[in-house]
Amino acid sequence: MWSVATPPSPTSTTRPSSWPTCTETIPMSRIPLNRNQTTAVLKRLPINRVVANTVGRSTASVGRIARTLLTEPTVPAGVHKEARVSTVGANYDTAWARTYPARFARLIIRTTVMKPIVDALAHPIIDGADRLADVDGPVIFAANHRSHADTPLMMTAVPEPWRDRLFIGAAADYWFTNRLSSPFSALVIGAIPVERKKVSRTAIDTSLELLADGWSMLIFPEGARSSDGWAREFTSGAAFLSIKAGVPVVPVYLLGTDEVWPKGNRLPRRARATVVFGSPIEPTAEDDNRSFALRIQQAVAMLADEHSSDWWQARRRAAEGTTPSLQGPPADSWRRAWARSAPDRRGGRRAWPKV
Repeated sequence: MWSVATPPSPTSTTRPSSWPTCTETIPMSRIPLNRNQTTAVLKRLPINRVVANTVGRSTASVGRIARTLLTEPTVPAGVHKEARVSTVGANYDTAWARTYPARFARLIIRTTVMKPIVDALAHPIIDGADRLADVDGPVIFAANHRSHADTPLMMTAVPEPWRDRLFIGAAADYWFTNRLSSPFSALVIGAIPVERKKVSRTAIDTSLELLADGWSMLIFPEGARSSDGWAREFTSGAAFLSIKAGVPVVPVYLLGTDEVWPKGNRLPRRARATVVFGSPIEPTAEDDNRSFALRIQQAVAMLADEHSSDWWQARRRAAEGTTPSLQGPPADSWRRAWARSAPDRRGGRRAWPKV
C-alpha cells in the first residue's frame, strides 16, 4: 500500500532552508562570504601553501648566495690587510673624459644646453678677448671665484682655439665625492680633481702632462668661492704650474656671477655678468711661486679697476701701487658690504694722459 505524504502542520516550527536547491543558479550577491573572508579561504588552500613555501625557500636561498658572494672574505690573523684605495675624490681617473667621444659629447652639451642657459640667465658681457690674438699655444686662465656660475660662464666665454681643449681644476671634495658626481664633472665641465687642503702629486702630474700635450687650463687660485663678494688671497697653484710647464697665465676678472648664482642658493637667477680677459703674463727669472702668484692677483685686481674706471686710470694707479685690492678694505663686515655697493668710478671726467 502506498502511503500519502502528510502536509506540514500550520503550527510547525521548522523553517525552510535558506540554501538554494540544486536546480537554482547561485547569484554572487548571495555568497555568504565577503571579499576578505574569501581571500583568507583561498590562502589556506593546499596549492597556495605549497607555492608560498617554495617561493619563500627560493628567496632565502638566493639571499644566502648573494651574501656569500658579496661579503668580503675574512683575513687570517697575522696577515696584513691592504688598505682599500678609493676610486673617487682625488683618485678619480679622468683620462676617459678627454677621448674624442667624450670631447664630442661635451661639445654638444656646451653648445646646446650650457650656452643657451648662460646667455638666458647671465647675459654675459665679454671684454678683452682681443688681447689673446697673438697668443699661440696653451695657456692657464686664472680667474677670481665668486660663484658656481663662474665655471659654465668661462667654458662658454673662453675663445677658440682654447675652448675645445680646456680642462678645469675642480675641488675633489666637492665635485668628485661619489660615483655619480665624479663622471658628471669629468664629462660635462672637463674637470680634474684637485685637493684644496694639501698638495696632490697626482693633480700636478696630470696638469703638467695636459699642458705639455697642448691643453689649456682654467683654475681659480682662490681655491673656494668668495663668502662676501671680495676675493680671497690667491694660492700659488697657477704660478707653480706656469713656471713648471713654461706656459703664460691669462688673468681673468669675473663680475656679477655672485648675483646670477649667490652662494647658498640652490638655483640660479637672472642677472648681468661680465668677463674681462687680460694680457698674458709670464714668470721672470726672479719669480718664485709666491711672487708670481702675487703678480697674477695684482693683474686681476687691475682688470677690476679698469672695468670700474678706465684703462688709463687703472694703469696709472698700478704704476703708483694704489690699485684697489681684490680683498676689499680691512674693516668690519658692514664696511666691506658698503664698499661693495659703491658706484663705479666711470661716468666722471675721463682723466686722459697729457701729451
